[in-house]
Amino acid sequence: MKKERLEKLYDGIAKLTRDPYITGDGNANAKVLLIGEAPGAREIELGKPFVGQAGKVLDEFLSVLEIQRKDIFITNVVKARPFKINKRTGQKINRPPTQIEIDAFSGILNKEIDIICPKIIVTLGNTPLRYIMNDNTLTIGNMHGELLEKDNLSIMPLYHPAAIIYNQNLREIYLADLNKLKQVINNI
Repeated sequence: MKKERLEKLYDGIAKLTRDPYITGDGNANAKVLLIGEAPGAREIELGKPFVGQAGKVLDEFLSVLEIQRKDIFITNVVKARPFKINKRTGQKINRPPTQIEIDAFSGILNKEIDIICPKIIVTLGNTPLRYIMNDNTLTIGNMHGELLEKDNLSIMPLYHPAAIIYNQNLREIYLADLNKLKQVINNI
């Protein structure tokens, strides 16, 4: 039933963008919903969220939590890749989504949350944290690893897995946050 509702929901994305896009992926009955910012080039290429370099870090993350990808649902705030053109190389490079892009896809994300009805939402990075908490002043640096509540939902903000790739100094903090999340998941 949930899977069919998601498929029907995703049929409407083509009306929102001319660009290639990806939908959420995973167990429609999951207790844990992970929300990232937006797909990157590799995700668009393969049609699944978190399959690039950040996906490898996500796999480590799931190993620490002792859960499998098939047990969770993963989606993004924005379903199409936000990019700009590198002036030097002429190649597309990722950029954070604009508020207009976030607003365009917000109805889809809200419906995903309603359909999945998770026990906990894990936001990965600033964009999903700010969207879910409806507060653009929040930063992941200040909120990571704290269990939050909003509209009867439990929310655990974590650094985006890509942050660990670019800043190895975050690895210990990230592992500590994952251990907090593991305790929360074990109690739901």
